Amino acid sequence: MDINTAYSEKNREYMRSLFAGIDRNTSEALSRMMRDNVDVKRGLRNADGTGVMIGYTTVGNVLGYSILDGERIPMEGHLSYAGYEVSELVEGYRKENRFGFEETAFLLLLGRLPNAEELDMFQNFLYDNMALPDNFTEDMILKHPSRDIMNQLGRSVLALYSSDPNPDETSLENMVRQCSQLIARFPIIIAHSYAARQHYFNDKSLYLHRPVKGLSIAENFLRAIRPNQKYTDEEAKLLDLCLVIHAEHGGGNNSTFTCRVLSSTGTDTYSAISAAVGSLKGPKHGGANNQVMTQFSEIKANVKNWKDDNEVADYLRKILRKEAGDGSGLIYGMGHAIYTISDPRATLLKKYARSLAEKTGLLEEFELLESIERLSPDLFAEVTGKKKVMCANVDFYSGLVYTMLGISQELFTPLFAMARITGWCAHRIEEVMTSGRIMRPAYRAIFTHQDYIPLSERK
Repeated sequence: MDINTAYSEKNREYMRSLFAGIDRNTSEALSRMMRDNVDVKRGLRNADGTGVMIGYTTVGNVLGYSILDGERIPMEGHLSYAGYEVSELVEGYRKENRFGFEETAFLLLLGRLPNAEELDMFQNFLYDNMALPDNFTEDMILKHPSRDIMNQLGRSVLALYSSDPNPDETSLENMVRQCSQLIARFPIIIAHSYAARQHYFNDKSLYLHRPVKGLSIAENFLRAIRPNQKYTDEEAKLLDLCLVIHAEHGGGNNSTFTCRVLSSTGTDTYSAISAAVGSLKGPKHGGANNQVMTQFSEIKANVKNWKDDNEVADYLRKILRKEAGDGSGLIYGMGHAIYTISDPRATLLKKYARSLAEKTGLLEEFELLESIERLSPDLFAEVTGKKKVMCANVDFYSGLVYTMLGISQELFTPLFAMARITGWCAHRIEEVMTSGRIMRPAYRAIFTHQDYIPLSERK
């Protein structure tokens, strides 16, 4: 038996003996009190599911319902960045046939749309800062590869602190510089981390492509992850759309709130953003599109005729009854904490992804998703007996869109981070510049006083 095996078995035995002494009744009582006490806002949510109001923001806003006489009234979903509807931004970029993520980043960071000269200067700054510091890829990524790219991303963000000549200053100018550099570098860190993962864990050839000045972030990313460095304009514009619609989603989502919590302490930009990466890594937050694709693969395998609504509905009923799938009783990608009638991000993806689905031979899969979206609300009401207005959220379609682009599932959540860092940075700047007070919620202790017992007298 080698030393690592012996060490592991010894530690497992130790942990089993350690946890054997835990009072399960106490844990269950604590959980019950958390659930039943109306004064405790579990998950920082009110009893009706709405978020606890803790502040104001000018960065982004999410609307999915109105409140009338204390009841939710469903409405078409709206997502706005600094007052601009994201759908209008996207349509504007599309009409002018140009990439929009860089402009969206400027808008979120500075609170206004740039003129042509300002946009050109900002894009040039991003291009000039895409390259990672000397030997960073070799020392941080290739020498310490990770199976999980989000893990690699979080560590890399912290490591960039060391190459910043002024890492701790929290002036507006310095934070905007740091944030802009991180926005520029995320795609390269992610691409190089993916290349290392493929090489060291999947026995693939190692391809490391340097960013090219003059290309958009979406173009540079596709070029960086593809061995032949080739992509079409339609593919790049669709990825750019994904980045724009994932860039921001209000201050209350877990990763953004995490960033704001750390920022409230006065800590540096790299610590705050790395913490947000760690939050997004959690499967309850950033991994939703992975869950959609896993379930979608199961549905495809078990439904013979994808065009038969009855057959599709029968299998969805099994999922809702916990007779199929992972036993959760959930149709992943359906429903949202805020959006009711529609998620504007999903609407935009559906509108612009169909053309590429046809060209990549994935139109039947795309139409199967549409069928699931159409059938799910009535089936949910039928099986659960609860009438609920629900829509497909952005994760419902984004996984298939990434698949159309030839993007591996291991990159789905990192791509989310590549977009959302713009929102994180905007909220960090707002928190530091306007709040001035460290966040400190309260927990009520429920244990009783215990007298100290000398070690020799303990059983």
